Amino acid sequence: MAAPRIVLDAMGGDDAPAAPVAGAIEALRDLNVELTLVGPTSTVEAELAAHRSSVRPRIVEAPEVIGMAESPVQAVRAKMRSSMVVGVALVAHGEADAFVTAGNTGAAMAAAVFGLKRIEGIDRPAMAIPFPTREGACLLLDVGANAEARAQDLVQFALMGSVYAEHVLGLRDPRVGLLNIGEEESKGSLIVQEAHQKLRAAPIRFVGNVEGKDIPTGVADVVVMDGFVGNVLIKFAEGVTTAFAGLIRAELRASPLTSLLALPLMPAFARVRRRIDYAEWGGAPLLGVNGVVIIGHGRSNARAIRSAIRVAAEAVEQGVVARIRDGVMGGSKLES
Repeated sequence: MAAPRIVLDAMGGDDAPAAPVAGAIEALRDLNVELTLVGPTSTVEAELAAHRSSVRPRIVEAPEVIGMAESPVQAVRAKMRSSMVVGVALVAHGEADAFVTAGNTGAAMAAAVFGLKRIEGIDRPAMAIPFPTREGACLLLDVGANAEARAQDLVQFALMGSVYAEHVLGLRDPRVGLLNIGEEESKGSLIVQEAHQKLRAAPIRFVGNVEGKDIPTGVADVVVMDGFVGNVLIKFAEGVTTAFAGLIRAELRASPLTSLLALPLMPAFARVRRRIDYAEWGGAPLLGVNGVVIIGHGRSNARAIRSAIRVAAEAVEQGVVARIRDGVMGGSKLES
């Protein structure tokens, strides 16, 4: 199989172009990918020159940049020569297999929907993200693409998440749960109750409602929710993780004795840190559009960019878009 052709937004993220370019170089050294950087050519070339690397990606000129604070839809429509719009267009025209950005999340979603269109049968694309659990990882979606969701949207999220979890995360016959305030079918809003009934009839392994406390224990491999709840959930988890890591570090350094006792535990702490580090998981796939799009954290460093490129390559190699399309079209599986 030919190496996946990945387009990387060189101007996306809080530390662009430094982090994207450094991540691109790492990816070219470590992964079997063809890589194209999109952005102002002179800026990208200057950053590449600073690395003095023997590997060199292709560069496609895109003189405009969409800022992190810009209005997403307006920016995408006004800046047709931006790195984000040009990058998505390369995928739409068949010149690349996937697009990766750590830039403005809303603009990335708008550019993908406008440029790639939705998969037929999918009403609303969803952002998905692997979340570390006691058992390994759980895919959460939606985590920000849709502030509100109808029951049929949640069913579509479940099918797309199940496909992605099986073929990219390698979870055989993934268990799908619906995030709710209780395990009983009668709990939650009318929309969630309706979604529960629809999910029971969907062609997935639905395990029922799950509560927030259940996610880290690994009771489900995929958990679906609307984007408002999902975004709050992952940001709260990120804050709690950072806070507790800081508390543990402070306590271990509180005295010479605790510092000494902690030394043998450092390798274990390092392994745990890698399991919960967003930079290891890469970015969030935008599922439901006609192309692979990975949206990274705005403060992605080089390692996170490399991981996002790896995730994009895996999605391409596993034919995720085609598998979702087949799931939608295979016998009216996503009825309203």
